[in-house]
Amino acid sequence: MEINNLIAFLGENMQMIYILILSVFVGVEVIGKVPSVLHTPLMSGANAIHGVVIIGSIIVMLNTPADNIGLLTLGFIAVVLGTLNVVGGFVVTDRMLEMFKKKEKK
Repeated sequence: MEINNLIAFLGENMQMIYILILSVFVGVEVIGKVPSVLHTPLMSGANAIHGVVIIGSIIVMLNTPADNIGLLTLGFIAVVLGTLNVVGGFVVTDRMLEMFKKKEKK
């Protein structure tokens, strides 16, 4: 019964699946061509985007019924992974900015 539901879902949403796969390939190509000098500003932009993801997933979790364990679990995972990405991005950005500070002479 579950496999029939999966096949029906894939059949109904085939265009969205194609768009998702195409966006993954486009994203890999775009990010792969970015020079290493620009990675710090891109990380800062990604941190802002993931902050929105965290807020959005919290709002979705608040509107999810308490008996829907699957959606609550996915929302929790989204919050945790988004938070890890934001914190990691800020750590990397801070380390990169430390490289540009003048070193004190002893």
